[in-house]
Amino acid sequence: GPAPRPAARAPQAGRGRQARPLRRGPSTTPSERLGWFLAVAAPVVFLAVFFAWPVASLLARGLAPQGALDLSGFVEVLARPRTWRIIRQTLLQASAATAICVLLGLPGACVLYRRRFPGRDLLRAVVTVPFVLPSVVVGIAFHALVTRGGPLGGVADGALDGSVLTVVAALVFFNYGLVVRMVGTMWSRLDPRAVEAARTLGASPWRAFYTVTLPSLAPTIAAAASLTFLFCATAYGVVLVLGGTGIGTIETEIYVLTAQYLDLRAAAVLSVLQLLVIAAVLWLTERTRRASQAWLRLHLDVPPTRLRRADLPALALTLMVVAGLLIGPVVVLLARSLRRGGQWTLANYTDLSTTGGRNALLVTVWQAAGNSLRVALAAAVIALAIGTAVSLVVSRRPRSPWLRRGVVLLDSVFMLPLGVSAVTVGFGFLITLTRPPLVLTRSWWILPLAQAVVAVPLVVRTLLPALRAIDPRQREVAAALGAGPGRVLATVDGPHLLRAGGLAAGFALATSLGEFGATSFLARPQTPTLPVVLYRLIGSPGAQNQGMGLAAGVVLAAGTAAIMLACERAQTMHLRRSREPVRLPATREERP
Repeated sequence: GPAPRPAARAPQAGRGRQARPLRRGPSTTPSERLGWFLAVAAPVVFLAVFFAWPVASLLARGLAPQGALDLSGFVEVLARPRTWRIIRQTLLQASAATAICVLLGLPGACVLYRRRFPGRDLLRAVVTVPFVLPSVVVGIAFHALVTRGGPLGGVADGALDGSVLTVVAALVFFNYGLVVRMVGTMWSRLDPRAVEAARTLGASPWRAFYTVTLPSLAPTIAAAASLTFLFCATAYGVVLVLGGTGIGTIETEIYVLTAQYLDLRAAAVLSVLQLLVIAAVLWLTERTRRASQAWLRLHLDVPPTRLRRADLPALALTLMVVAGLLIGPVVVLLARSLRRGGQWTLANYTDLSTTGGRNALLVTVWQAAGNSLRVALAAAVIALAIGTAVSLVVSRRPRSPWLRRGVVLLDSVFMLPLGVSAVTVGFGFLITLTRPPLVLTRSWWILPLAQAVVAVPLVVRTLLPALRAIDPRQREVAAALGAGPGRVLATVDGPHLLRAGGLAAGFALATSLGEFGATSFLARPQTPTLPVVLYRLIGSPGAQNQGMGLAAGVVLAAGTAAIMLACERAQTMHLRRSREPVRLPATREERP
């Protein structure tokens, strides 16, 4: 039989406190219970006050405007021909952009995540940057591409300006990197031996992909397509800049009904309809995500292989997409920001210290940029604090079935802001936090709080993989060696939080810096953010205002791109360091 375990060594007198027994499950001391209670209560209160309450009030305004259930508003809004035209345009544009993203993203995922070649890391960074660029900047870039004087301004006598095709191209620009990243990450972990076995049995490369690789990637492709459709259907800034009110979506129609017609009830009804569509998409995404996670357990983390001759068509297509669709509009934006009146000049940039032609603005662009940075920093700090607390709780593996269900519920609840559009959040703030018991209309903090609500899910999704990778036995060993709860948190969880925390903070900062949906409802004229100023400039007449809008777009794009590149670098360093063992510091008993 197995050898008996040696008896535990009795503590020696005069050597300090005794070593604690190896513990499993939740903590039991009062201080630990209080700490975990606060880690759950503070984020829940934040989400309840600044997300659930505004959204619930919005639902109540649409379903029960007089305090009792009344669906006449739905009948009235749905009876309008314009409503069905807006819904049809939203679904068609989102479906077309999603299909194009998937078709172009699969070859990109293969060459950027399964193959190794010079410049691959740079290409991956370039593909990822558009996803976090401010939507207003992307709209301005594509507008500069297709408007009169742009490279494509003369195509079909300027028919591309304000067309559905331009809007769909801009949506693909945004979400191409999302498909590449999600599918590529899964593809990089597939066991190549299944494909090798199929090739050995005589299958061609295409047949091996169709019969072996594609079924393995199907759950991830479905999840990526669902998220892409969600982001395309809830696109706001890019559609508002490129399509205006002629090619609108549900998002832009909510803004028009609120800001131009003051029809809050109709806007609330459209918000409810949008929430129903989003809930259905999120349900499908969650199901496919679970299937993808179950499949991941069966595969390995395989290093990329060298580029082969058969990969050249996929590489060529990827380079064409990167150069033509991703880099091209940004280069055109940069070039046109350096021209005014048909001449090369820096006047557009020097005028950023003014309020524009005919005083189009109440503040200068640089003042708006400073306000944006302050608001984004505050929002990032709030999102990082809330997201860290949620991640620490959700990453635990309690033994109690009730606690496990509670952890799953908490994880799901804090993903809700990711599925609710920022326009809905801003509209909810507008009708909720403007009267007692909480009045934030004139408070500077209303913008950071709204942006933090949008950024919290990104922080949680970034921190959770790092915390879940920790072996629970490391915490148990640290506790058995005499480390208190705070010390266990600092020595075991702390290094992982620091490695992933920079990436999470960068995502939160970049997202908040370019946020336009909620901010367009809540920004005050005296303290606008840079995306709001961009939209005002690009909609104002005059070459000076148009040029200033282009220059300000370059400034905002450069700032968010720099943050994203730093995030990509931080993630690479995190992946390298995550393979290093975590060393626990010597306990009091072990020190000389």
